Amino acid sequence: MAATLFGAVGVAVLLLLQFVTVVLCSFPATLTLERAFPTNHKVELSQLRARDRLRHGRVLSGVVDFPVGGTFNPYLVGLYFTSVKLGTPATEFYVQIDTGSDVLWVGCNSCSGCPQSSGLKIQLHSFEPQSSSTAAVVSCSDKMCTLGLDTQDSSCDSQKKQCTYAFQYGDGSGASGYYVSDLLHFDTAADNQSVASNSSASIVFGCSTSASGVLQKTDRAVDGIFGFGQQELSVISQLSSQGITPKVFSHCLKGDDSGGGILVLGEIVEPNIVYSPLVQNQAHYNLNLESISVSGQTLPIDQSVFETSSNRGTIIDSGTTLSYLAEDAYDPFVTAITSAVSQSVTPVTSQGEQCYIVTSSISDAFPQVSLNFAGNASMILRPEDYLLQQNSVSGAQVWCIGIQKSEGQDITVLGDLVLKDKIIVYDLANQRIGWVQYDCSMSVSVSSNTSTGTASVNGGSIDVNVSSSGSLRIDPFNLIPTSLMLAVLIHIYINH
Repeated sequence: MAATLFGAVGVAVLLLLQFVTVVLCSFPATLTLERAFPTNHKVELSQLRARDRLRHGRVLSGVVDFPVGGTFNPYLVGLYFTSVKLGTPATEFYVQIDTGSDVLWVGCNSCSGCPQSSGLKIQLHSFEPQSSSTAAVVSCSDKMCTLGLDTQDSSCDSQKKQCTYAFQYGDGSGASGYYVSDLLHFDTAADNQSVASNSSASIVFGCSTSASGVLQKTDRAVDGIFGFGQQELSVISQLSSQGITPKVFSHCLKGDDSGGGILVLGEIVEPNIVYSPLVQNQAHYNLNLESISVSGQTLPIDQSVFETSSNRGTIIDSGTTLSYLAEDAYDPFVTAITSAVSQSVTPVTSQGEQCYIVTSSISDAFPQVSLNFAGNASMILRPEDYLLQQNSVSGAQVWCIGIQKSEGQDITVLGDLVLKDKIIVYDLANQRIGWVQYDCSMSVSVSSNTSTGTASVNGGSIDVNVSSSGSLRIDPFNLIPTSLMLAVLIHIYINH
């Protein structure tokens, strides 16, 4: 799964475009994020908001550690994905990491609309069930197919007697196909050891025969989507039900120019992590946001603004480009920020966007923000967690509010602008999400809920060869480029 600012100056946003385990004993499977990065891509802020708005309508003795690629650079475009190995013999697939959907799927060899090449300069593959000695098509009567019916993750082709799916994502893209059962392969390393051992387990995943919308585009193409939702067909649920991994995963997304990050099927352990309970019976990762504070002062926002229902509440979404505040919370937030900036800052607005001309460090010039959640858990935002950096104007830096207004909606979505440079733990077993500020280039300790041991996973970086003449290019605007962080553009199901 903006208006042109400062007429004469012009501000453009760099869109870091989306696109986007198991052991035979109790291991947390660890996946680290790969982030690909092409060149200078300039997109208006309004386009990013429109894209996100559509989407919002969608143990452990062994650890798997993959190198990370990408960069958080205002002149580059990136995305987060990981690689998985499926079948016998194992074939490697690059898949988008998507916490807004449930299913792991890759393109089948018969897929209509699935890209054959990628502007990310990664080698794409299609899955061929007939070429894997361990693959089996999932029937309608299979337990996994039945489990998916309730969540609309599966359906039945009565003629072929196959378990099928047809996903429509919030950005207008779609994928359909049938489910297969086969081996998922990965390497596991023992506690604090670098020696890896091969592991595998059988899972059910999708084999797409059709893709539409942005999933057809070659500029940011990957092989499929890795859903990290809570439902029964998610890999997290499948592995935990087999006793292979704990029902918890974690990520840490680097926010500096070197980019990258870590994604772990397991619990990152850090002493200062705070947790807030998940709102029950929700399709996505909803938390109870109770209030917002700026410079220690609670904003005058009615708490009902943040209440959760089918179309409102606060969602933790590691793939949304920007972050969004419920409409009635947005203006008080921006007003408080503007009122609290130092005298060296010059507020400027154009076409509804609040920006600032800054002649000093933003850490000194802008206030600290606190998002206060149920369970006495606060998420502290530095200025760089709610501002987007612009180019310079007469030697001064230009920064704009990166948290946007959810126009006409009472939904708050915390995307990567907010989530970067933090460990985020999705503890599904205990129905809670935790976080703490962290340097994601450092190693992390990963623990199971069934063992006192921990394994060390390193943050890292790998290169993805995308030249400045690569195909991932958006028609440029004659505007000043803006820095913007996008991790995985999560596809949120429309039918969820």
